[in-house]
Amino acid sequence: MRDMLPLLKKTDFPAIRRARMNTLQVNLGYLCNQTCFHCHVNAGPNRKELMDASNINLLIQLMEISGIKTLDLTGGAPEMNPHFRKLVLAARKLNIQVIDRCNLTILEEPGYEWLAEFLAVNKVEVAASLPCYLEDNVDNQRGDGVFQASIAGIKKLNALGYGLEDSKLTLNLVYNPQGINLPPSQTELEAAYKKELFERYGIHFNELFTITNQPIQRFGSTLVTNGQFDTYMDLLKANFQQANVKGVMCRTLISIDWQGYVYDCDFNQMLGLPAPIEGEEKLHIAQLIAQEELQQTLDQGLAGQPITIMDHCYACTAGQGSSCGGAL
Repeated sequence: MRDMLPLLKKTDFPAIRRARMNTLQVNLGYLCNQTCFHCHVNAGPNRKELMDASNINLLIQLMEISGIKTLDLTGGAPEMNPHFRKLVLAARKLNIQVIDRCNLTILEEPGYEWLAEFLAVNKVEVAASLPCYLEDNVDNQRGDGVFQASIAGIKKLNALGYGLEDSKLTLNLVYNPQGINLPPSQTELEAAYKKELFERYGIHFNELFTITNQPIQRFGSTLVTNGQFDTYMDLLKANFQQANVKGVMCRTLISIDWQGYVYDCDFNQMLGLPAPIEGEEKLHIAQLIAQEELQQTLDQGLAGQPITIMDHCYACTAGQGSSCGGAL
């Protein structure tokens, strides 16, 4: 995997600072049952990195004192972490909303028969990757057989009430474009998804989130190999929208890696760019909990703290904007 930092270091992206934190995003590990072309995490079945029990316990302490409203769980496949259920149950006990970044196919894997019902019982919001409503396009991007397994996963969630009108169980789908393209209009694409998926498969979902591919990790390496890295960066910069800067997700969340270190966002995490909170070079959640000065910063929701920026930040502000919650 190529090192993207030398290609991203020099930037004229505008400086940004944090608003008040309301979301704790946690990468529970890089283990995944899939190997997707667009994956900015470089996750896969052979990855061994998983958050351990000691850091899970620290996360629970952090949730108890930070006043966050949302716990956003990602991976890899976050459900493959053996402590996934413990963390979800602890968050729900604190009345914290939980989002599971689910790849859908995990619902069909042997050994995970418990998963769909567990999510429903605990009212976990599911944000599920489905980069197209056409089988060939999905399988080309995510692997043979992924589309049909994804449809089966959605049907399983629908049967429990997810995505249905008047249900309190939320199922949102996530779209990533193929190649060096920006996502189309989120509103128009959502309408097409709902029409095609219902007519073809009788399935339902709540919203569609469009997310721009980041020029890092597996996708970034492929761009370099194909001689398209500069072309893609030019596309992102040419479509920069200043109005999107105030809505970028890093202003209201912190991202925690599988070892418990703190980052501004999941993308900075994958580049090894730690959050510059109170001047700390590399901050662990144990320090946030234990140090009095950092505790005071945490009490203020980290508002006003600087955010580390590089050229990949243009992916979040190009066109209609892009965040974990879709277009800005």
